[in-house]
Amino acid sequence: MRHLKSGRILGRTTAHRKALFRNMVTALIRRERIRTTLAKAKELRSHVEKTITLGKKGTLHAKRLARKVVVEKEAFSKLFGPLSERYAKRNGGYTRIIKIGHRRGDDAPMAFIELVDREGEAPAPKAKVEKKAAPKKATAKKPEKKAEAKPEKAKKTEKKAVKKTETKKKPAAAKKEDKKKTETKKAAPKKAAAKKTAKKAAPKKKK
Repeated sequence: MRHLKSGRILGRTTAHRKALFRNMVTALIRRERIRTTLAKAKELRSHVEKTITLGKKGTLHAKRLARKVVVEKEAFSKLFGPLSERYAKRNGGYTRIIKIGHRRGDDAPMAFIELVDREGEAPAPKAKVEKKAAPKKATAKKPEKKAEAKPEKAKKTEKKAVKKTETKKKPAAAKKEDKKKTETKKAAPKKAAAKKTAKKAAPKKKK
């Protein structure tokens, strides 16, 4: 049973494993992104973050401890220079692991391990913000078009209402006209009968 035995052995001796992580920590600080197996990346994360914390302290004791891990002078000066300034306000979480599938041959799971807020990563969010801002302008114009289109719809609805009222009024006028026609038709025979009686009565007066 492996009580109190943390860390991965990775099939190496202690000296070989320490040398491996020294090289990987140095490479990651120098390049800020490396490709390795997922198990090595997970184990490397703790080593890198401890060395970056030493770089943030900046004391003589921290430099001596970091010198045991960071081998190259360029990486060492970068650790106590730009990286310490970059992560001054960040409390841990300096690295990110991205899985990239499996390796051909032995099918080992591979991953990228990279530093957060690394160089060349800051301009990308600005471009995304600009792309998102463009649709907002288009959406701002849409309400104006709708506002212009609303009066036309109102006019159409008014026209339809006027037509309906006219159609409703027409039958009433037509009924009145029909009543007048029927009254005239009924009055016409009475007038004709009155004329006939007048004609008949006229000759009697001559006699």
